[in-house]
Amino acid sequence: MTTTVESTTAVSLRGVTRTYGRGAAAVRAVDNVDLDLPRGGWTAVMGPSGSGKSTLLHLAAGLERADAGQVLVAGTDITRAGDRELTRMRRTRIGFVFQSFNLIGSLTAEQNVALPLRLAGRAPRRAHVREVLAAVGLADRARHRPREMSGGQQQRVAIARAMVTRPEVLFADEPTGALDSASARTVLVLLRAMAEAGQSIVMVTHDPAAAAKADAIVFLRDGRVVDRMAGADSHAVADRLASWEE
Repeated sequence: MTTTVESTTAVSLRGVTRTYGRGAAAVRAVDNVDLDLPRGGWTAVMGPSGSGKSTLLHLAAGLERADAGQVLVAGTDITRAGDRELTRMRRTRIGFVFQSFNLIGSLTAEQNVALPLRLAGRAPRRAHVREVLAAVGLADRARHRPREMSGGQQQRVAIARAMVTRPEVLFADEPTGALDSASARTVLVLLRAMAEAGQSIVMVTHDPAAAAKADAIVFLRDGRVVDRMAGADSHAVADRLASWEE
């Protein structure tokens, strides 16, 4: 069962731990993390390779289950939620954007964006779908299939698909990782506009320039939160990361 309470946080983790493997081969990817991410803010999660960034994102979004601890999303405790409850929440209250876009090649941009509504049992209104595509600058690409679009355009379709259900939290895992620099800038400008409009965004990235666009940055190392920054430029972010890799 899920329990919902009033909350000013988009995501709250208490003592969250996730271990892979057993015995001598066990790896603690996330280690007793306490973390509050604000509602209506854009938070970037960074760290060296193997620091637990993506695992933390998956736990926060209910894509994986924690071995211990508590996870709340938009005030809802998902720690002990059943598979059906988690699926329903992911379809209605959470949005996902991934590095690989995950668009369906046989569907048009309009059909890809409408898909989450259909999966949630809601009849998509063409006007609403077109409005969301227009919001990401792709009103003229509604009938194009992924192979007919650039990487940056595909990622914007993926963002539109994530936003069509009006999610309370948008999770983004390396959303600019597969893009050229110009396309990455376009996507980051779009995310900035969404954050300014009050959208809660949690983004994993390895790119200091991308992280610097967020309101705040949380740094992980060996599965633990080791630092935070706000208002830092890309050089300061890169220097902080480099200090752990020396």
